[in-house]
Amino acid sequence: MTTTTNTMPHTMSHTRSHTRTDAFIAQEEAFGAHNYRPLDLVVAEAQGVWVTDVEGKRYLDCLSAYSAVNQGHAHPRLVAALTAQAQRVTLTSRAFRNDQLGPFSEALARFCGMEAVLPMNTGAEAVETAIKLARRWAYRVKGVADGEAEIIAFTNNFHGRTTTLVGFSSEPSYRAHFGPFAPGFRLVPFGDIAAVRAAMTSRTAAVLIEPVQCEAGVLFPPDGFLRELAALCAREAVLLIADEIQTGLGRTGAKFACDHEGVTPDVYVLGKALSGGMYPVSAVVSSRALLDLFEPGSHGSTYGGNPLGCAVAREALAVLEDEQLVERSRAQGAELLRALQALRHPAIKAVRGRGLLCAIELHEPARPWCEALMARGVLCKETHGTVIRLAPPLVIGDAELAVCVEALEAVFGGA
Repeated sequence: MTTTTNTMPHTMSHTRSHTRTDAFIAQEEAFGAHNYRPLDLVVAEAQGVWVTDVEGKRYLDCLSAYSAVNQGHAHPRLVAALTAQAQRVTLTSRAFRNDQLGPFSEALARFCGMEAVLPMNTGAEAVETAIKLARRWAYRVKGVADGEAEIIAFTNNFHGRTTTLVGFSSEPSYRAHFGPFAPGFRLVPFGDIAAVRAAMTSRTAAVLIEPVQCEAGVLFPPDGFLRELAALCAREAVLLIADEIQTGLGRTGAKFACDHEGVTPDVYVLGKALSGGMYPVSAVVSSRALLDLFEPGSHGSTYGGNPLGCAVAREALAVLEDEQLVERSRAQGAELLRALQALRHPAIKAVRGRGLLCAIELHEPARPWCEALMARGVLCKETHGTVIRLAPPLVIGDAELAVCVEALEAVFGGA
C-alpha cells in the first residue's frame, strides 16, 4: 500500500540557512568514509534519555545506540566509575593481571547464572570468539573431524561486520564484493524448527541465534521455538549460542530474551549495554568446561579484559540491578506497545515489540517517517528499509514516554 501525498510525513527542509550542523556534516562528509547514512543532526551532549545537538535543540533518544545505552546517557555512576578507574590504570594487556578483571568476571558470571567469562571488546569479536569456541568443542569433545565442523545460523541474521560474519549473512548488501568467505555455515529460515532439524548432521557444532532479529526489523520467532530449539540441541549434542548483544541486559523486559521461554543457552554472547555506552566491552559467558578449551595463547586481545572496561562494565551491571531496569523495561515497554497498537494510519503494516524493543513496520520506506519524528524531537532510525525501531533507554520515565507517544500520534495521526 502507498499513502497519498497528504498522508506522507513532513520532512526537514533542505533550504535552511547555513548552520553549525551544516559545517559539521560537510567536514564529516569531506574527511570521513561514507559507510553510514545518519540522520542529519549533530549531537553535542547527552544525559539520560535526552540528547542535545550543536544548535541547542533537545531530542528524546529512542534508539539507545542500538541498545548500548540501556542505562541512559552519561549515567552518573558510570561516569564516576570511568573517571576513577582512568585515574588509576586503564590498560595492562593480559600479559599481567589487574584488580578489575576478577570482580567483573564474577559479577557477569553470576548475573548470567554461568560459570566463566571471556571478555573481548566489540560484539563482532565476541561472536567470532563463540564461533572459535564451538569449533574447538566440536573437534575436542564431540569428535568431529578437524576442519569439518558446521554451525547453523538463520536467514536475516546480523552478527557483525567481519568477513566471517557477513559471509553467512543472507543480506546481499552486507556481502557484496567482500568474498571469498569462510566455509562451515548453514543457513535455515528463522523460526523454522523443522529446517533446523533437517540441517543438523554429525558435523554440527552449534546453532547460533539472535532470540530477536533486531537489524532484520525486530522479528520474533514463533512462540515455543526457542524451547524446541534448546531441546533439539541438547538431544543432538549441539551447542546453543545466543547472540544477546542487542537483546540482553534488560532490553526485552527480561535479563535475556531467551528468558521469555525459560531457555538457558550453552553460550551467551554479550556486548552493547554491558558497558552502558561508555567504553567497548563484550563477552562470551559459558561453562567452565567450555571456556577451558581455550588454553594460553589460543585466543586473546590486547584490550580484552582491560581494567577500564571491566570497572565500567561491573558498574553497568550493578545499575541494571539496583535501579530495577529489567522491570522498568517490561512495564514501560507494555505501555509503549499499547500506544503503538492504537495508531491508525494506512502506511502502517504491523507493530510488534517486547519490553522496550518495539517496531513499526510500514508499507513504504521508513526514512521519511524517522525524519518527521526527528522534526518533532524524537530520534529513531529505520532498519531493513521499511521498519522503524523504537528502543529508548531503559531509564525512561512516564513523562518522557509520553513525549514519545505524543510525537508518534502527531506523525501517524492522519489516515
